[in-house]
Amino acid sequence: MGRSILNAYQPTVLIVEDVPTLAASYSAFLSREPVNIHTVDSGRAALAYLERQSVTVAVIDVHLPDMNGLEILHRIRELGAPTDVIVITAEGSVKLAVEAMREGAFDFIVKPCSKERLVVTVKNALEHRRLTDRLEEVAEQTVEGPPGRFIGQSLAMQVVYRILRSAAPTNATVFITGESGVGKELCAEALHKLSKRRDGPFVAINCAAIPKDLMESELFGHVKGAFTGALNDRKGAALQADGGTLFLDEVGEMDLALQTKLLRFLQEKTVQRVGDDVLKRADVRIVCATNRDPQAEVLAGRFREDLFYRLHVVPLELPPLRERDRDAVLLARNFLALFAQEDGKAFKGFSPDAEAVLLAYPWPGNVRQLQNVVRSIVVLNDGETVTLDMLPRMLWGSAGAPAAPRATPAPPVQAPPPIVGIRPLEDVIKSTIEGAIEACGGSIPRAAAALQVSPSTIYRRIEAWRGDEAGR
Repeated sequence: MGRSILNAYQPTVLIVEDVPTLAASYSAFLSREPVNIHTVDSGRAALAYLERQSVTVAVIDVHLPDMNGLEILHRIRELGAPTDVIVITAEGSVKLAVEAMREGAFDFIVKPCSKERLVVTVKNALEHRRLTDRLEEVAEQTVEGPPGRFIGQSLAMQVVYRILRSAAPTNATVFITGESGVGKELCAEALHKLSKRRDGPFVAINCAAIPKDLMESELFGHVKGAFTGALNDRKGAALQADGGTLFLDEVGEMDLALQTKLLRFLQEKTVQRVGDDVLKRADVRIVCATNRDPQAEVLAGRFREDLFYRLHVVPLELPPLRERDRDAVLLARNFLALFAQEDGKAFKGFSPDAEAVLLAYPWPGNVRQLQNVVRSIVVLNDGETVTLDMLPRMLWGSAGAPAAPRATPAPPVQAPPPIVGIRPLEDVIKSTIEGAIEACGGSIPRAAAALQVSPSTIYRRIEAWRGDEAGR
């Protein structure tokens, strides 16, 4: 089948370039890719094509004979077209290309560009467009927004939202797992607010924060004089949550003896306060959470197997922030607006390079860590925009620290002889990146996500390696 018979299901790449030889070169570079290619030589022709055809990726020269490439970018945004824009610019127009990035361009390429640079960038844009379209499909299927106080649009969180909405109307026990700081209590609150018990109390108890000898009293209550210091009767969390939801956070920290009493409570729905002979009924829904592997805890003998199966009715795993696509930026913007209002600061957003660092950082402390970082930024700085220099230095390692002033080069040092079993660090990095790309089916965005770096970090390294090989 010739290229004259276009496959309607293939993505379309529009090349906007007024120099015929360059337009032909770009088309030739992309000729082996599974895309439909269309070229135009002016801004007006590009806009006319965009208004009647769906374009997946537009490769636009900034300087056109009839208009600036940014005007086309603005028009694409006005049309609401599902198109990712790649800007091509001359060396002296990099500042203009950065402005295009701020206006929503996907990436930019500096002339003259190699075949590899263009193909890699277009492939990245196609992959980004595919994932964005998939997210929009999921969003259309999900009529309501995120439940409760959740913020996030990633596919990983869409799965969480669906489970929440399915489980909430029932009385089934939900067992939430996930790393520390991912928002397990927020998840429990959302379950409660979506449930038929929403008008009842929501009571949370952190099993890891209460001393072992006080835990039974906190959970089931006590009567006056039951032990030293029991000066008054106390209901306990189970009775306080009657008619509502009881959230047991870090349930794996509970003492084994108390686990037995919790199992009896789940079976009989009755509570016996410490020092009391009377049984009291408590109609509660149990939601529990842990940042440990509950099945491993069972195997280690730290968690009763019968209690685990009683609690593990609806499992719900919350993804770590590093697996939530662009949710880190959405969360950071929300925290910034909240803290700026609280502290009377003028902050309105983050600079593009600051957001890039936020996306590249792996966030081992998850949402809680991100919240604390934004709080610190607001407290220690002033302005309307959070810039790169306002970010804590610990974040820079993921996206590269700001360039330092060039110093006078030191004289070359004779490299030591190689040691058996030790490879140069750059060789290790190169093999790791190449292995990740191969494992991800050639997808640089997926490889970047797996390596917890930005896609641009990978393809710039690839460009550098190819340049080194060409210079040998």
